[in-house]
Amino acid sequence: MVDSYTVYFAGDLFDHKHLTGNFLLASAIERTGAGRYVCVLPQHLEQVTHRAAAIRNQDLKQVVSCDIALFNFDGTDLDSGTVVEFMMAKFLDIPSVVLRTDFRAAGDQQKDGDPWNLMCSFYPRTRIVRIHAMAWQQEAWRAGGTPDEIAGRLYKRMAGVVVEALDTVRGEPSLVAGDVSWAERLYAWAARFPGGDLSAVCTPDFLTEIVAQKHRKGLLG
Repeated sequence: MVDSYTVYFAGDLFDHKHLTGNFLLASAIERTGAGRYVCVLPQHLEQVTHRAAAIRNQDLKQVVSCDIALFNFDGTDLDSGTVVEFMMAKFLDIPSVVLRTDFRAAGDQQKDGDPWNLMCSFYPRTRIVRIHAMAWQQEAWRAGGTPDEIAGRLYKRMAGVVVEALDTVRGEPSLVAGDVSWAERLYAWAARFPGGDLSAVCTPDFLTEIVAQKHRKGLLG
């Protein structure tokens, strides 16, 4: 029996609101999932160098290795780094949940479409969760309590819908259809095509083990 699935937690991480919100939601997801999910936050990865390519490669390596990915699609214009990570995940057919808590309208789709650029929509093995953050925060606030209790109530509620989506998307069939050999070739190309020495950190042995782990967890079937 599989003990847990790793979840790459992608999104903005450039100010205290981003950093704190990411940490609180990731912690709530792990609690709500009762051990099923372990979140990997880029903000908690040790930066051993200030070289831009090395930082990029470290994050992409985590996308490649994680079982599932959670992408925070907030803002009137999506964070470009998050979009790159999303496309890497979709290239590898990694089960993904897209979370939007921003209640503002955005994007170039029709009224009933997703509130972001249409090039980031319509991908398989992807679940979308939309939350009206202001409304949910006000409901949590009106219930009273200390700031910690209010925040805990809000993030527990958010984590509940995210975990439900994670449970659903990881059960969806993979385009790989159980072909481990094809998956190995796909992962090898994913390490090669970005250049910038990504293949030096995503070595053939590393990729073979990652594919084997995902196969054992039933994520390639």
